This record gives sequence, structure tokens and C-alpha cells, in this order.
Amino acid sequence: MMDRIDTKLLHLLQREGPKPAAELGEIVGLSPSACHRRIRALEAAGIITGYAARLDPEAIGLGLDVFVDISLTSQSEEALTAFESAVKSFDEILECQLLSGASDYRLRVAARNVADFDRLHRHCLSRLPGVASMHSAFALRTIKAFEGYPVSAAQIGDPAR
Repeated sequence: MMDRIDTKLLHLLQREGPKPAAELGEIVGLSPSACHRRIRALEAAGIITGYAARLDPEAIGLGLDVFVDISLTSQSEEALTAFESAVKSFDEILECQLLSGASDYRLRVAARNVADFDRLHRHCLSRLPGVASMHSAFALRTIKAFEGYPVSAAQIGDPAR
């Protein structure tokens, strides 16, 4: 069962990335060894699934985020599997969610600019299997970027929350 210290650790790790156990322990009030044990327990429980650096897309030349809603010609298991497999083969597709509602999928695509998105549209998106329609929306400005999930001790272990 998680407690307030675990939730503080998760909050810090999501927003600031991995830090030495001594530094994290000082912030949350634990010794370095106790902090290290807590983090390993959270990893072993599958709550922490990995670590990654967050990059500034502008700094690496990918300043255009595009959201593409896709409807397929069929929702058969074979059509969904073929589409999902193809999506995974394109690095420019950052995310893909299966949706309920008007569209079947929403993709988040990274591009350098509109001309680069045109290239991606022609050579990547248009080649995805089973696509009936696509609707694209360009992100004009990010108001709030994803920095991690809200975590509280009460939420962990209670699927109803």
C-alpha cells in the first residue's frame, strides 16, 4: 500500500526525473537507503514503468504538433490490428489512442513545419491501412504540457477512484 512519502516520490520523479536517492530522500524525509528501497518497491510493483528525458521539440526541430483523427473503413479485429501495427512502424507518430466516438483513432504527429507535415501526410499517414477519413488539427500553442499523472495515496489500489 502506498503512503504520502511514496506519492511525494512519484510526484518528484514524474516532474523532475531521476535524482540521486540522497537528494530525493532529503526532500521527502528519508535516508538515502530507505528512499532507494521505496523507489525499487514502486518499480517492482509496476507503478514506475521506466524513466525518460523530456525534450524541447523546438530545440530538436520538431516545432509542429499535429493531432490527426482517423476513421477506418472497418472495425474488424483484422483491420484494427493491421492499422495499429502500421502505426508502430512510423517514428513521427508519437502517440496513438483508440477512441470511442466519431473517430476510431487519434494520432499525435511531430513535424518540423507545415511542409514537413505535408510530406508525412503523403508518405506516412496516407499509407496506413484501412483509412476511410482523416481530420488534422495543428496545435497553435501548448497551454499545459503533460508533466505526469496526479497521484495520491488514496488512488493507489482503489480502481473506483
